[in-house]
This record gives sequence, C-alpha cells and structure tokens, in this order.
Amino acid sequence: MKFVSKVVWMSACWAAVLLAGCANQPGALGSSGVQSDMVTESDESDQRRRARLRLELATGYFEQGQTNVALDEIKQSIATDPSYANAFNLRGLVYLRLNDIPLAEDSFRRALALSPRDADIAHNYAWLLCQQARYAESFSLFTQAAVNPTYTGKAKTLMAQGVCQVRAGQLADAEKSLMRSYELDAGNPVTAFNLANLLYGRGELTRAQFYIRRLNNSELANAETLWLGIKTERKLNNQEAALQLADQLKKRFAQSPEAAAYEKGAFNE
Repeated sequence: MKFVSKVVWMSACWAAVLLAGCANQPGALGSSGVQSDMVTESDESDQRRRARLRLELATGYFEQGQTNVALDEIKQSIATDPSYANAFNLRGLVYLRLNDIPLAEDSFRRALALSPRDADIAHNYAWLLCQQARYAESFSLFTQAAVNPTYTGKAKTLMAQGVCQVRAGQLADAEKSLMRSYELDAGNPVTAFNLANLLYGRGELTRAQFYIRRLNNSELANAETLWLGIKTERKLNNQEAALQLADQLKKRFAQSPEAAAYEKGAFNE
C-alpha cells in the first residue's frame, strides 16, 4: 500500500499544539537547565522584573491574536533586558505566526544562545526547522528537548518529532516517537490521529482501528478523524461501523471536504 503523507491534524484550533509554551514562568528552567527555586522579589533584578512584566503583557496579547501589539511589548521587553531569552522565544513564535521565517529563526537562535538548555526554546526552534525540511537539525533539537530531565513537555516534543519524521519519510522512527508520546499522554488527539494515520498508511489496520476508534468515541472527534475511521472500518469490512461514522460525518460536518469525499466515494485518495 502506498503511504500518503498526510501527517498532521492541523485545523486552526490545533496548530498551536505542536509548539511549546510561549514563555517560561518564574521558577521554570533557567539557562543552566536546572530547576530553580521560585523567583521572589529578592532574586529578580529590577531590570528583569520590568522585562518580565512586559513579556507577560505580550503573552496575553499574543494569545488573544493581537500580534502587532504583542510584538511591540516584546520589543520593549528586549530593550529593557537584552539577555531575556523568553522574550526572544516569544518573538520567534510571533514571527512564526506571521510566516516571517528568517526573523522567527533569528529569534529562536538568539533565545537558545542565551539559554542553551531551555527545552521549550529547543522544541520551538526544532519545529520551525522541520517546516523548512531541515530534518537533521530539527531532530537534534527535538532530542535535546526530550532528554532534559526536568522538561514537562516531553509528550508534545515526541509528538512533533514523530510528525516531522513522517514528513522526512522515516516511518519506523516516527512510529516509535508517536507511540512514546501516546504512552505519556494518551489524551492528545493530535498524537492519536497521526499515529492511527501512520498505521493505516502502512496497512496495519487493526492497530490503526484501535487508536482512531478511541479518538472517534471521544468529544474530540472531527471530520478528519471520522473520515480516517470510515476508511479504516471499510478496509476491515466493518460496514456497520463505517456507516455509523459516515452518519456522524454527514450530520456534524456536512460542509467539510471529508464529507464531500465520502459522497464521491473517494476512499482511496
């Protein structure tokens, strides 16, 4: 069976899932990569405190979609404290959203230079490199993030690495990454979809069925997951299950490309 590399469930609401947090909170990893005590007023310089407050404002604006306002606050944060790695990390995310790849990469590179063992920064930079098909560099940074013993986002990093490995055609490695991510966070729908899709493409239908069924039985099912479920059940000759999923697809997502594909009988595309 030819495997078509439709590698990631990336509707707008899930695009951010593959990126790490915008900025570390006080008490998170510092440049040494060692967990520190919670930052209190006696620990934080006035310069860093003012830069942090600016960055907190920028993060709020960024999360609300006010990109230009966020960027202005980031600039002021960096002007206040040019050594603040988190500000450059968020700057990278802003430029990534704006599809300004050179400035995004410059931002992540600067952030990583300031905080070489920060796993969030390494993850975000790795994802940008993956988008540019610079896979070897990307995998190196994903691994750097994932092996950090104090990093809490390992499941997300393994998921993103698996998606990138599929794009690179490294399917065996992709399965290992996605399986490990699923073991760490079985509730992540992006991991479940990409793992099921990978297994479906390789003809491992019973295994694909396990993951896509669990996802489609949850409230996180969408048109893409239902469509993959329909195709999987049809290939396994489970016509009743396929029809039940098709009924959901037509009722809930009637205007979706997947519903149109079902009506056309495009099961092998």
